[in-house]
Amino acid sequence: MSHAPRSLVAAIDQGTTSSRCILFDHDGRPVASHQLEHRQITPRPGWVAHDADEILERVRTCVRVALREAGVDAAALAAVGISNQRETTVVWDRQTGRPVHPAIVWQDTRTADAVAGIGDQDRFRARTGLPVR
Repeated sequence: MSHAPRSLVAAIDQGTTSSRCILFDHDGRPVASHQLEHRQITPRPGWVAHDADEILERVRTCVRVALREAGVDAAALAAVGISNQRETTVVWDRQTGRPVHPAIVWQDTRTADAVAGIGDQDRFRARTGLPVR
């Protein structure tokens, strides 16, 4: 399968349990895809974390494999769209570019007591679309 330069769109879905890349042609038909799961780190009940380096490597691998499966290189991409976990939080070290700590996943409950103490959990909903959690 041959594709002209800038003729495909890559959709990267970085989800709670896996990373996926799907390449679409001009008509929106899937051309190639690859998906890999990543570890769920649960050191204590209610705690859920992800290894940000592992996720980054999984995304890179998914893109690389999907491009190879389609028989193209990155020059064939017109655009890349990314969806992510939104509420998952990771802090990166400015000097090294490395994560400071594993990413705290949206379903993690370690801050529940602190959140309960701040009162109205909907006070930022109009601005963010989400309650404080």
